[in-house]
Amino acid sequence: MRISGWLLTMLACSLGTTTSAQSGVRLTHDDLQKRANGVLALMSFSIVPDITTSSLSIGSGSGGTQGSSDFFMTQLGGGDTLSDTVPIYLEGVLAASRYDPTFVATQGAERRRIPTKWNSLSATGGIGWDFKLTDELKLRPIFNFSLGNVTSDLRAASWYVGQQTGRDINFLDRGSLNAYGLGGSIMLDYEHVRPGYEVDVELRYSDIRLQSFNSSAAVQGKAIAQSANLWARFRAPTGITMLQRPLRYVLELTHSEFLGDQRGVLGFDRLTSLGAGLELDSSAYNVFITRTRLVGRWVFGTNVRGFSVGLAVSF
Repeated sequence: MRISGWLLTMLACSLGTTTSAQSGVRLTHDDLQKRANGVLALMSFSIVPDITTSSLSIGSGSGGTQGSSDFFMTQLGGGDTLSDTVPIYLEGVLAASRYDPTFVATQGAERRRIPTKWNSLSATGGIGWDFKLTDELKLRPIFNFSLGNVTSDLRAASWYVGQQTGRDINFLDRGSLNAYGLGGSIMLDYEHVRPGYEVDVELRYSDIRLQSFNSSAAVQGKAIAQSANLWARFRAPTGITMLQRPLRYVLELTHSEFLGDQRGVLGFDRLTSLGAGLELDSSAYNVFITRTRLVGRWVFGTNVRGFSVGLAVSF
């Protein structure tokens, strides 16, 4: 089973919009509705296993007089087939993110930034079946289901908003947006194993529909998570022996195309990752973890680039 977590820091890109009024803070239903749909669109990146988006950190590039936002996401996930005789495939993904939209209040010549904190948690499960096409190639349909929650907190800004608007802003101040997702994926899995090297290639298309439920009355949201992903890995011995097993070097390539509501929401339509690292084999000992991989990755796409370091284990 592959269970991995990655850290990626990208260049800043603007996600925010300006919300202002001549007097006080104008936080209309449309303002919140657009944000709610946007939050679910951002959550859609976290519900599909993908090395290129498993952790993102994006800051606002807007100026002090404009509404701005910051976005951070991290993901931990894995999946594997139970056995050759029971070809049931199981996968799971846990993710957390923070979206910090900033509203701008205007009152005459005065301008004041109103920061908010929208934190989200999501969990996605998948169950599939391996159809063996050849000895090395499998077709794997997967049924996916997700649950997510977004909570909002005005923190210190709540007093100011209350004073200036005289409104009870239910969602922005400790409100909640719950969402569920249903959909599926189709995957081609190629595994070529030889004594001197191993090649793994996965081609995946995913389509999961997110919909809000049982949430604060002020907002409802929906989003479509669609993506196509190619992942490839090459492993071979370095000639060094550690823990009574060959120490291997690892080369990786990942490319993701984002479709549906994911397309362009973070300023890019596709991401590519190139990685290299080492794999330590501990299978000679009676331990739970059989392999440990440390991989550095260079990730790039339109308007973004970054470096990540990934730690993964196999059981």
